Amino acid sequence: MTYRMHPVRHRWARLVTRLAVVVLLATGGLVTDLASTATTHPAYAHAYLLETSPVDGEVLASPPAEVRLRFDDAVSFNERSIQLLDTNAKKLAIGIAGHVDGKANTARVSLPTDLTEGTYVLAWRVTSADSHVVSGAFSFSIGHPSATAAPVEQDAHRAVLVVDAVGRALAFLGLALALGGALFVAVLWPAGRTDRRGRRIVWSGFAVLTAGTVVVLLVQGPYAAGTSLAGVFDPDLLGAALSTRLGYALLARLVIVLALGVAFGIAVRPGSPAATTGTAGAGATRRVVLPAVAAVGAVALTLTWALADHAQTGVQTWLAVPATSLHLLAMGLWLGGLITLAACVLVPAGRRETSQVITLEPALPRFSRLAQGCFAVIAVTGVYLSWRQVGTWAALGATDFGRLLLGKLAVVLAVVGLAAGARRFVRRRGREPLGLDAAPSAAVRRLRGSVVGEILLGVAVVSITAVLVNTAPARTSYAPPVHTTVPIPAAAAGSAAGLRDASVEVRIEPARSGSNVADIYLTGPDGSLVAVPEISGRLESPDREVPALPVTVTAAEPGHYVANSMSIPFPGVWVLRLDIRVSDFDETPVRVQFTAR
Repeated sequence: MTYRMHPVRHRWARLVTRLAVVVLLATGGLVTDLASTATTHPAYAHAYLLETSPVDGEVLASPPAEVRLRFDDAVSFNERSIQLLDTNAKKLAIGIAGHVDGKANTARVSLPTDLTEGTYVLAWRVTSADSHVVSGAFSFSIGHPSATAAPVEQDAHRAVLVVDAVGRALAFLGLALALGGALFVAVLWPAGRTDRRGRRIVWSGFAVLTAGTVVVLLVQGPYAAGTSLAGVFDPDLLGAALSTRLGYALLARLVIVLALGVAFGIAVRPGSPAATTGTAGAGATRRVVLPAVAAVGAVALTLTWALADHAQTGVQTWLAVPATSLHLLAMGLWLGGLITLAACVLVPAGRRETSQVITLEPALPRFSRLAQGCFAVIAVTGVYLSWRQVGTWAALGATDFGRLLLGKLAVVLAVVGLAAGARRFVRRRGREPLGLDAAPSAAVRRLRGSVVGEILLGVAVVSITAVLVNTAPARTSYAPPVHTTVPIPAAAAGSAAGLRDASVEVRIEPARSGSNVADIYLTGPDGSLVAVPEISGRLESPDREVPALPVTVTAAEPGHYVANSMSIPFPGVWVLRLDIRVSDFDETPVRVQFTAR
């Protein structure tokens, strides 16, 4: 069975193809926009602050000479990265930030020697090794605490976040159209090298990939500095972005795109040995050189993501980098090939030139086998990368990364279901004597609808992926809440009625460095709550020479007490000491040890 088109509808076919590409791009950008603006986090931090000197909330007798911040990974910064604010939120002049003794994960900045008594806030905004921004603030006091400064604005400008996310989504989609479309046109579909629509899809892929890459490069400066979109015109911010690992990767990506574009142009050039027989020597050379250049370029292109993102930080980077590259390559070959297949082969019969005969053979069977291999690679690498970034089952539902990953998995399973139906069509019709072209029109229409559904779901996967790469991995962002029970010492039982065989139940969330909430319950042997005159608290570090930090505990109800703003300076083992006043004259300490992430 063949499919032809009336000449009068040739222009409509070209218009529909272009509109389809625009709709796909808009859909990808819209989904990314919605997903990325749905959270309220200032920035998706991928490096975490381990400790500061002075520690958060510490009261010092005299002004410190400097402030140090140690992270779990290498960070970079600029002159705006660390700021000191007084009680009125006024920025004070400080030294130039630098690394401590060449340690890429530790920052240091000198402070003025004439700081007066009171509380100060130090705000920081640095770029982690995986190119994403981490920001935060902590306070310390000199002499005695005073009214805290106004809240520090740490949020990146919403427009910057949206443009950055859309740029990353465009780059992903452009990668798919360029690599997958080029493979389909130049290899899987014999008539593809002479089909203008197929070539246009590939060229549009190169254009979209280039545009997305340039957008990410331009907004990286204002993203890292926390400025508005006007910062894309700041040469200093652009220079700072170009000097980072991400900047190097994006520049390399643009060069690779140019090289792949030249190779594709040679491969589909009319009359070239890659498309015709030509001279034996030149044809043999191009049949070897062009595929080799394309293969090396495709792998190098995916590495520009893997070497500047989650894969090159954390555990098992030696395996995560190639796994991420293969995952991205398989996704691109499948989605880009699918879009080209749908636009160039599976279009309705009435939308083809009369002189051009379109057949499902052999493009559809070849792509079906390619897609099967791509799904196998996506599944294997996806499982490994998910484990690497999540770590525990509980983190799936308790973190933004885990929930996004579950959403992506659901969409992928839907894609697999549609792909399985298309695979059955190819196998069943391929066994018939007349082949795929003898399939009934109704069956072809169903196949066409299934492929369109795959494409839409594939764009959704790309959009979710664009958000995932900007979201803190669950393995590092998840901290299991603390829930422990400690018996009240027997010595206190005789001093207060109802405390015999009583216990203290403590729940701390999220049990990680930063602000936490601690719920404290005094329960009797029968499980009822027992009220006491007062509970005071402080946070102690048994392993480090850090002064005890006061913890304000208030009564929520009789027997239930809450510390609404317990600040944990850094991850590790801590002890929450609770001094329970059981009478007007007696007080007993209870120590609750826990681990903060």
